[in-house]
Amino acid sequence: MKKALLICLLTISPAAWALVPPDYQEPESDFNAEVEAGLQLNSGNNETKNFNGRTYLTYETSQTKQEATVKAYYAADGSESTAEKYDLYLQSNYKLSRGYVFGRGEFTWDEYGSFTKIYTISSGYGFDLISNSASKLSLEVGPGYRYDLPSSSSTDMDPEANQDFILRTAAKYSVKLQEYTSFNADLTAESGADNNTLTLDMSYKNTFIQDWAFKIGVNVKYTSEVPEDSQNTDTITTFNLLYTFQ
Repeated sequence: MKKALLICLLTISPAAWALVPPDYQEPESDFNAEVEAGLQLNSGNNETKNFNGRTYLTYETSQTKQEATVKAYYAADGSESTAEKYDLYLQSNYKLSRGYVFGRGEFTWDEYGSFTKIYTISSGYGFDLISNSASKLSLEVGPGYRYDLPSSSSTDMDPEANQDFILRTAAKYSVKLQEYTSFNADLTAESGADNNTLTLDMSYKNTFIQDWAFKIGVNVKYTSEVPEDSQNTDTITTFNLLYTFQ
């Protein structure tokens, strides 16, 4: 019986190796996801230290690219929360022979920020100014609409929401510094009749074990017109552990 089983295994082994060669690798997927969490340091309107998390999802084909980002920031002083902010970014790109057209939605809920609600919808055209194996620089421009609700202040306890048409411009840069390290920087400007904002989002990522990486992020946002008792510049610095699903 053992001899017959050995003969059978030797007979099917070549076929098995033909179907699944030793150097076989799973094909690349159109879907990609990143999940990160870690320590948060705030300065500006909030001076706190606590938890933050981020999830990034992307699905890309030859004609389209879909992106979704969810961010959560939470801090507490004892049993009382001192910072609570949630961001949702959605963008859909349709690729052209040169460049792409996009639709984008940005939604922010900030319990302790200078604006408690910020909703921005925009569309426009983007293209890759630089695109190679080491670095990429994309530029975007287009019109949009912004709704924001200021936080209450000592002079205005029940503020009215602002509604404004804007022009959004953005530059997105990424570079692979070494085999396991990369740097990203996004600069976004929104210009409107009532208010202007400038946001710089930078991150440095170092992969240390396969799909695991350590990430340092800095987000700086400047708002030209803010409620009384609020500062114009908010800065968030994060130190996160990141995992990539592919």
